[in-house]
Parts: sequence; structure tokens; C-alpha cells
Amino acid sequence: MVARYPEVGQVKTRLAAAIGAAPACALYRAFLADLEARLGAAGYAPLWAYTPANAPFAGAIAAARRCFPQVGPDLNARLHHIFRALLGAGWRRVAVVSSDTPHLPLAWLDEAYRALDDHDLVLGPADDGGYSLIAMAAPHDVFAGVAMGTDRVLAQTVALAGARGLRVRLLDSSFDVDEPADLPRLAAALREPALRRALPRTARALAALSILAPAVVE
Repeated sequence: MVARYPEVGQVKTRLAAAIGAAPACALYRAFLADLEARLGAAGYAPLWAYTPANAPFAGAIAAARRCFPQVGPDLNARLHHIFRALLGAGWRRVAVVSSDTPHLPLAWLDEAYRALDDHDLVLGPADDGGYSLIAMAAPHDVFAGVAMGTDRVLAQTVALAGARGLRVRLLDSSFDVDEPADLPRLAAALREPALRRALPRTARALAALSILAPAVVE
């Protein structure tokens, strides 16, 4: 998992402009805690790659023994470093998932790992033109020159992979929770009982935003 230390005013800034810095941070902190619990319950033991490197991320969630700082001057370099570090340490396959998608179907993780049997790169597209999941079994540099944070990320990554002769598999598309318009989508997803049970902190944080309470609370 890639994550930012949940500090008020430093996370979910686009949401914060609409709902306030403290509620935006509380929502993001709920994402982190729910992802840790949800993945753990499914048999995963997620590693957390966090930024900023000097932040006390180990105290942010109950993952203190399984977190490490991101390394590199920009997101491109930091993502590449995660793959190089983990695969170099003996991991056979690595899937990096965004902490902006607590609702991501866990079946997609299994699908991504299986797809690496005959693909070099697996991507879970996001509706904003980026991706919420990227998986590889070798540390291919599919990050250099990609305009991170834009609606061209997925297209540029696929083009770069193609230029390097890599076999690419695209999963189904999902959405990141970055903008105010994403909150009703997340609330709608949480109407599904199993997902709501899997993301209790996120449901409560959304319910605290009164405009979304009817969509989340029965």
C-alpha cells in the first residue's frame, strides 16, 4: 500500500477545500485503518510505503512493524523504488495499491497476481485517467516521464510499457476518492452490506458528513 502520513492540512487537500481539513484527514485516516483490517482479515499482511519519509507513520495505524518510507524525489521514482526494493528482497510478485481506494474489490488483487503468470504489468485503471493498482514480477521502469497526477497517467504508462515490449493486462476500472464528487460514489458503494461491514470506520467518517449520512446509515 502507498500512503501519506495522515496529518491535518496535508492529505486530501482537494476534499479539504470542500469539507474542511480536519474531516478530510479523519476520512483518510479511516481509509488507512479499514484497509489494514480488511486486508488482514482476507489473509494479506500489507506493507505500507509512506511519505513523507520523516513522518511517524508507524503510529498512524496498527501496522507499525510493516511500514517503510518511500524513497525518491518524486512519485515516479518512489514507485519504481518500491518494486526494486521488494523484488530485490525476495518477493516474487508485488502489487502496489493506492490508499485512496478502500473500496477496491479484493478479488482484483488475486486476479492481478494470477495475471502475472503471463503478463509483465497489471494495472487497475482509475476513472480519472490514473490507476489504483499496479503489479509486476520484475522491477520494470514504467514510471519515467509519466505525468503523475494528470489524466494521462494510465495512457502514458501503457504506452511506455508497450515501447519496452511488456505484456500489459488491464483490470476493471474503479475510482479514487480525491474530489468532492467522489464522496457520493463511495457512499453509494457502501450501501452494499458486505462492503459496509468491511469498512466500518470509513462508513462512520462519511456519516459524520451530514450530507452523506442517509446514503451510509440505515
